[in-house]
Amino acid sequence: MKENIIMNKSYAFALRITKLYKYLISEQKEHVLSKQVLRSGTSIGALVKEAEHAQSKADFINKMNIALKEANETEYWLMLLKDSKYIDENSFNSIHPESVELIKLLASIVKSSKGKIEN
Repeated sequence: MKENIIMNKSYAFALRITKLYKYLISEQKEHVLSKQVLRSGTSIGALVKEAEHAQSKADFINKMNIALKEANETEYWLMLLKDSKYIDENSFNSIHPESVELIKLLASIVKSSKGKIEN
């Protein structure tokens, strides 16, 4: 069976986001932004998993497109957490490239899947 790169990367990212959430609520006592980043950061992988058994190509594209939106939203929350000093520059620089990579992968999947429908 072929390795599912987006599934593996989105799951690993969700684990990192979960650890970030635990840090934010226990060490920083931050409960609002942390819930936002937890929700959006973990939903990426959940949507990718849902897309695995999509009912149609259009359903697959829709789920992957929503995952892309969640990845974009997660990037926003990460930038806000950094700029509001809830996470330091090193922590941000550690996790941010993963969010950017997920955005690029998901955008590519959506684009190529839409291209296959049009052809």
